Amino acid sequence: MTEIKETHFLGVDVGGTHLKIGLVDKNGTIVDFEKEETTPFRDHPEGFGVAFIEGLEKYLRKYPQVEKVGIGLPGLISKDRTTPLEIPAIPSLNNFKLKEGLEKKYPNIEFFLENDAAAAAIGEFYFGKDDASANFLFITMGTGIGSALVLDGQIFKGSRGNALEMGHMLSTGNARLETLVGRKGILDIMERLIAAYPDKAGRLKDNELGIHLLVATAREGNEVALMVFEEVGVILGSAIVSAVRILDVTEVHFGGGISAGLEFMMPALERTIRQYLTPYYNKNLVLKKATLENNAGTLGAAALCFMGSGL
Repeated sequence: MTEIKETHFLGVDVGGTHLKIGLVDKNGTIVDFEKEETTPFRDHPEGFGVAFIEGLEKYLRKYPQVEKVGIGLPGLISKDRTTPLEIPAIPSLNNFKLKEGLEKKYPNIEFFLENDAAAAAIGEFYFGKDDASANFLFITMGTGIGSALVLDGQIFKGSRGNALEMGHMLSTGNARLETLVGRKGILDIMERLIAAYPDKAGRLKDNELGIHLLVATAREGNEVALMVFEEVGVILGSAIVSAVRILDVTEVHFGGGISAGLEFMMPALERTIRQYLTPYYNKNLVLKKATLENNAGTLGAAALCFMGSGL
């Protein structure tokens, strides 16, 4: 393994509505953190990509010790990790020569680009509190469903660079997995079950529906909330059965905001998975919550710099 001479790295988590920028040390501590809306970048006359490149300047001036910057992007990216290909939340980034533009403006800085779910997985590998193994499936549950496979300590890219898009697997009723159990899908399940069991819905009937409310009411023992997580666990578990069969992986880590309710979906999740896998796959299979929680995107982006160091 190569010795790291740098002491700090910049991790940039690019989202549809916000940028999260963290100064991270080599132990995975976020020394400084900023968050800014993407609206000014979207409204820039030359487009998001140009605005993003210009916008990094203030952080590179603020943190002059930084020599490497990792960037997590919410979508498909070229196999050589230079160019965003399909970024649904920021379509103006599609096919924009992002790394080329960054290197041209900041020739003394190294840049590392990656899909955001893959970056979060690498963050868990390097900075996770449970010392993740060198081989695991990472599933992030939020607005959509993202995933990545860490194989021998590296992201498995597939033949063209964008393997493991589990959120787009076809599931129940030939709907995409993230349509069913991404944030909107879960809220749809909540609405349906509240209407079906109004006498068991409790305060779910009188509040604006959201994931925080769902988790809070599940903790209170709300029957409908627990039924929602049961349904989510079955749907997600079925997808994981297919993934485990294809990948022959023995660890599955769950991150993202919806993983806050993992304990409530775990009974149905595990029951479904164990039911449809044979003893060979079940024997060593571990299902666990990822440890970086809300910092996964920023720490994951910073961890890309470690991969660039050959570690």
